[in-house]
Amino acid sequence: MATHVITGAGSGIGAALARRLHARGDELVLHAREAGRAKELAAQFPGARTLVGDLAEPDRLSWAFSHQTLPDRVDSLLHVAGVVDLGEVGELTPRSWRHQLDVNLLAPAELTRLLLPQLRASRGHVLFVNSGAGLAAHAGWAAYAASKHGLKALADALRQEEHACGVRVTSVYPGRTASPMQAKVHQQEGKEYDAGKWIDPESVATTIVMALDLPRDAEVNDLTVRPGR
Repeated sequence: MATHVITGAGSGIGAALARRLHARGDELVLHAREAGRAKELAAQFPGARTLVGDLAEPDRLSWAFSHQTLPDRVDSLLHVAGVVDLGEVGELTPRSWRHQLDVNLLAPAELTRLLLPQLRASRGHVLFVNSGAGLAAHAGWAAYAASKHGLKALADALRQEEHACGVRVTSVYPGRTASPMQAKVHQQEGKEYDAGKWIDPESVATTIVMALDLPRDAEVNDLTVRPGR
């Protein structure tokens, strides 16, 4: 029975992934921004444990976790949470840049650092749900794409650093996926949102579980998932 730490389990890809792993009997440790949300997640996934800490304040994660019990074993750390705030470079404020960089890049780096001892001990797996924006930046997406390009760099460096310890590192690059985040993106773009046009979060969860379950003789480094419609 594997133990998975998951961020972003409240909706979209993270929720689909948590449901899949919970249904097969794996142990879940679900990250939540605040205590109320942690209670909701614990009720949604009976038996799951929670960790509370605000990803928008990566400097305070270590302090927050020092007042909680970290799992003794971590077989996978799944970074799924993220935020997006579109805007052209001439319009984006430092606050918007910092918020996306904090949640999408610095918090995953810090959470990985804090759980590396457990991951090394279990020869575990760190998986980053990135984005197509982590491979190519487009107009209006500068801050979000910068955070996701940085996340790719984090994963690539971590993979080389931890290979000798047996820690596997995977980046998954989904295209547009039907989720609350995608609905927000369409609102910011001024477009009508039709969930049926985009990838089902369950399909992305399937690719993630495949990467996690791959035998130890192989490792998926980068996995791109595009809309099939």
